[in-house]
Order: sequence, then structure tokens, then C-alpha cells
Amino acid sequence: MAQEYPRFSDAEYVRRHKALGAVMEKAGVDHLLVITDHRAGNAPQWVTGWPGTVEAYVIFRPGEKMWMAVEWVNHFPLARKIAHDVEVHWGAHHGLQQMVNELKRRGAKRVGIMGPLGIAKFRQLETQFQMVLLDAEYIRLRQIKSEEELDWLRIGAALSDAGLAALLAGTKPGLTERELGAICESAYIKHGGTTMIHYIGVTSMAKPHIYVPPQHHSPRKVKKGDVVFCELSAYWWDYAGQVLRTFTVAAEPTPLFRDLYETAEAAFDSVTGAIRHGATMHEILDATGVIEKNGFTVCDDLMHGFGGGYFQPIIGTKSRMAGPLPDMKLEENMTVVVQPNVITRDHKAGVQVGELVRVTRSGFERLHRAKRGLFRVG
Repeated sequence: MAQEYPRFSDAEYVRRHKALGAVMEKAGVDHLLVITDHRAGNAPQWVTGWPGTVEAYVIFRPGEKMWMAVEWVNHFPLARKIAHDVEVHWGAHHGLQQMVNELKRRGAKRVGIMGPLGIAKFRQLETQFQMVLLDAEYIRLRQIKSEEELDWLRIGAALSDAGLAALLAGTKPGLTERELGAICESAYIKHGGTTMIHYIGVTSMAKPHIYVPPQHHSPRKVKKGDVVFCELSAYWWDYAGQVLRTFTVAAEPTPLFRDLYETAEAAFDSVTGAIRHGATMHEILDATGVIEKNGFTVCDDLMHGFGGGYFQPIIGTKSRMAGPLPDMKLEENMTVVVQPNVITRDHKAGVQVGELVRVTRSGFERLHRAKRGLFRVG
């Protein structure tokens, strides 16, 4: 964290580039494009270290120096400094054409692509090269974390925990949801963290008006007898934690909210108890059964892959499926968020519980250190 701009080791980039080369060989492509476009897509950061703030068009081929065009001109100096072993160019507002020219100079014929690209731009490439979509392969590369990536996720988890600790310490009657968001952010920005999300919901326990934390804060003020529930993720350079907690304000929980919370904790323990290398999706789904047994349901995916993206396995519960169960098993060093967002069946009240964990050979590892419990503040 003390580095001017954090960077993985040379060995870690060699590992990633070797993996990209294997994907290219299997797909039969001679060049690979790694794309961030219109601020969407994180593959260039994984490959080069540069976050791809607006546009980043990377050409990758094993054994050759990478080529990258970036926007905008004021971003160019930092991109050149941060990008690892890359020939960096300013795109001059026509970076795609620069990339096409470079591919032609190299004699490219069959080109793979990882990352989002607008349809008009993609069609421009299609008229000149045989294009092969490799996003699924990129996602697969991101699902299993290296030891260095796990270290960065632990930092992201610690930053997220800092936001939660500040929220618990600072919440009191009279503050608005917007002020709670500011309290949360202030805890990790000073350490180099950035915000992925801080969803914070505040509602009366006696007359709840929401059952899930909203994605945007309102000016509603915290009151005695409220419940606060949150989902917080702070980034450490594309590596975020995710912690979900519930607490009451200047009052003990009502019987309903205590039942909701205890059910959520039981579901968390049941699901994490089923997590291990080789665990099936049916085992995970069966472990959620305590929620329906207690008369509740969920409002969101109960478990999902996380760390570089929102990945499979994405699993709900039997009363709120998240689509067909994915045809896969858990693998060592996958990282997943277990988040039993338990709600009443009439969608009037709910709680948030959970956090990011690592799959191990025989179980799971907590990446967060935040205490668990139905806290009381204010």
C-alpha cells in the first residue's frame, strides 16, 4: 500500500500472460484485443495494470511488447507510467483506428477480443479481421485467484471493513442517509481505497418502508427505533471486499427484525458450512433451506462469485431462484460473497448479512475481520 501506484510482481504478470497465450492457442487467434470502452471493462487493468479510465485498446501477443492506445490526452502520462511493459499511445480521439492500423502492420488475420466494445466499433473490426469473442475465457481466468490477488482482496476487505466501522461509530439520530454515505467513504479514501458501492438503507422497525438498501442515498434522517442495513464494497485497485451488516438505532430489535436477522445468520453459517473445493450447486442451494423453513425469502442472489467481476456461481434460494443452477463445482481459490438478504414474503421488511470468502480445499476462509452481530448504535 506504500507504493506510489500499486503493482503486482513481474511473476504475476508472467502468469497472466501465459494464461492468455493458452487461451489464444486454443481459440486459434494470432492476436488478442483487450478492451475498456466508455469506462466499461476491466481486462486491460488485469493485463497491464492500467485501469483504463475512459478507453484502453490493448494488443497482446505472446512474446511481443504489448501496444495500447488510451484516452484522454491528460490521462496519457499516467497510463504510460502505470502500464506494465506496454508501448502506450495517446488515442487522439481515434484510438480504434490506431489499433486497426497496428493490427494490419502486424499482419493480423484472426483476432480474439476480451472486453466490451460498442457495436459500431465492433463492426468496423469485423470488416477487416476475423473476430473471435473470448469474454467467457477471460471470466474463467478471473474466477480462480492467485496468491497475490488474494492479498489484494484482503486489502479491499479491510478497506470495506473500515467503512463499516466508521458507519457503526458515526450513525446517530438526525443524520441523513447521504451523510452516512460520506462517513463510510471517508474511512477508506485516505488509505487509497475507492468506492465500488455503499448501499445504505434506513427505515423504521415499527413501520418499515423498504426491505433492501437502495442504490442511491435519500435525505431521510435517521431516527430512534430505526434499523440500518448496508452493503459496502471498497476497491483496492479493482480488488474489492464486500461486507453486509444490519444494526439498530437507540433501540432493541423488534421481534420481527430479530427473527429476520437470526434466520440470515443461520443461513450464512449453513451455506459457508457447505463451501469447499468440489462442492456442488445443489449442496449450496440445499443449505439455504433454513430461510424458507422460517417463513421468509430473499430479495437478491444469496451467493455469487466476486473479485474482478460478478461471476458464477450465482445462486438464489428455492423460493427465489437466480435462474438455472450453473453446471459447475466450487474450486479452491474461488472467492464468493455469501449474502443472506432475508426478507418477509410480503416485501415489507428485510436485513443484510454476509461477506466475501475464499473457497479452500476443505472449507472456506474469511477475508473480512468485521465482527458479526445485530449491533445497536446511537
